[in-house]
Amino acid sequence: MSNRTTPRVLAAAATALLALGAAAGCSTGGPAGADPQRVDVVAAFYPLQFVAERVGGDAVRVTNLAKPGAEPHDLELSPSQVGEITEAELIVYLKGFQPAVDEAIAQDDDAPVFDVAGVQPLLDASAGGHNHEGEEEGEKGHGHAKDPHVWLDPIRLAGIGDQLAQRLGTVDKAHAADYTARAAALRADLTTLDGEFTKGLATCQRREIVTSHTAFGYLADRYRLEQVGITGLSPDVEPSPQRLAQVVEEAKEHQATTIFFEALVSPKVAETIAGQVGAKTAVLDPIEGLAPGSDADYFSVMRSNLQTLRTALSCS
Repeated sequence: MSNRTTPRVLAAAATALLALGAAAGCSTGGPAGADPQRVDVVAAFYPLQFVAERVGGDAVRVTNLAKPGAEPHDLELSPSQVGEITEAELIVYLKGFQPAVDEAIAQDDDAPVFDVAGVQPLLDASAGGHNHEGEEEGEKGHGHAKDPHVWLDPIRLAGIGDQLAQRLGTVDKAHAADYTARAAALRADLTTLDGEFTKGLATCQRREIVTSHTAFGYLADRYRLEQVGITGLSPDVEPSPQRLAQVVEEAKEHQATTIFFEALVSPKVAETIAGQVGAKTAVLDPIEGLAPGSDADYFSVMRSNLQTLRTALSCS
């Protein structure tokens, strides 16, 4: 189905040469273009793979650029992955979240991209709570002060699915109605999930969540929680001693019983704060990726997050 021009191939070759020596990545499936009967979609990381597979169904072949178990923020592309991006019939990504993907796409002015950040305006990094110096750290880490973790709001994710169906319908007109129908089914499932969160978090003794990094602004904004981030948007930034002391005081003030860390990041900072305030630690997963070999998916992880929050916040 691909019809690539010579300049695109030359650009890919040049980029691949520059990428030699970069850490090797991982993708699902074989090389792009391997199945001429399906639309070749490249997804930048797991939540976008999930939506593309749900909306695309058996009419698409989705390649995930992010290796399971690795932080997608720090993705480095191998030459073969640069080639997959070049040959893709649609690239689903979030501009500003993964610099390596942005750079690869920038090599081609005509790249067939679907930027989920453009579906709805992104929230500010401070939405749903506060993190003080962490906001600056997040801005430095991502090149902007917008929170990219839009998929943690099920209703916003449903909107992304609807728009992706329209875009796939322009690439593959023969299956346009199927894409629309599958997006509607995804929206129904996400609406059900939203209802579970709304009901499950309606009556809680506390509404503050202390998180290892500020990834939960959309979830906090949707369900009337307040996020206290230890660090900003970038999960690998070490908080200063002053920030740690500040979070300890805030956790004590809000009588936090749980300090949250995430599956793909070291729990050491969360454990340090928990020890000082007499709290427990628990995983609150931002679903940036899945663990290797995991049989979980977006819905199962979100429902696990809901149960974790209900326990930590003493919800009735």
